[in-house]
Amino acid sequence: MSLIGKEVQPFSAQAYKNGEFIDVTEENLKGKWSIVCFYPADFTFVCPTELEDLQEQYPALQELGVEVFSVSTDSHFVHKAWHDHSEAIGKITYTMIGDPSHQISRDFDVLIEEDGVADRGTFIIDPDGVIQAVEINAGGIGRDASTLISKVKAAQYVRNNPGEVCPAKWQEGGETLKPSLDLVGKI
Repeated sequence: MSLIGKEVQPFSAQAYKNGEFIDVTEENLKGKWSIVCFYPADFTFVCPTELEDLQEQYPALQELGVEVFSVSTDSHFVHKAWHDHSEAIGKITYTMIGDPSHQISRDFDVLIEEDGVADRGTFIIDPDGVIQAVEINAGGIGRDASTLISKVKAAQYVRNNPGEVCPAKWQEGGETLKPSLDLVGKI
């Protein structure tokens, strides 16, 4: 069952951000655009490359009004230890949510039950807390965070311009489509 168009389920978790432990709930994903990036585990191989890449895109995402949250089934204590011992992870300034109960990963349908870790799932969530885009990758396939910029811009455009849609490879300022009977079979 697709999570597109579904509201984020209630949750409460501990997280690590900028040298502090903080509480995070689904309410933190509302009122602005959010990206939630699940990854299998701290102290691994592909994960730090993805999270560092996400940090590199974080300023551009913030300019678009987007907050970023990473999530693994490790605890917030493990996130801090990883942050303190990894050069790549030490750069991270966005929120790192711990999900040792696996509930958040389960609710986002990315939990690999038999392994107790999450798939590589990326979710774009609108200010109402509704999931607008989902990308799930196999464990060995790292993501490119730069692609999130154009996806967020397209999602924001569609939200702000009812009746219009963004075609493939749409870039900000580019031509959009207005679905109608007149377009059927002409694209």
